[in-house]
Amino acid sequence: MAKRVQDQKPARPAEAKAWVQENVLEQKKRHAAIQKEMNEDLAPQREQWYREFLQVVQTRGFNANGDQRRVIKPAEVPKKPNRPHKVVY
Repeated sequence: MAKRVQDQKPARPAEAKAWVQENVLEQKKRHAAIQKEMNEDLAPQREQWYREFLQVVQTRGFNANGDQRRVIKPAEVPKKPNRPHKVVY
């Protein structure tokens, strides 16, 4: 098989490697802070949002098609899973 230019990459200087490592560590710190905010700090507010949403769709309904509204019966609402909520990221 022939060697191609895109298969070869130049060596990365030590200074560049250090810069990449530093930025990776900073990004991991920011990511951990965002995860904490989404999964722990906003959890009580998220529960309130869920309750409000379920109340709206069970009383006023939602637009199913154009101006037609459909009310969700309490029996149609799925049960809350028995696990902690986790934001997908």
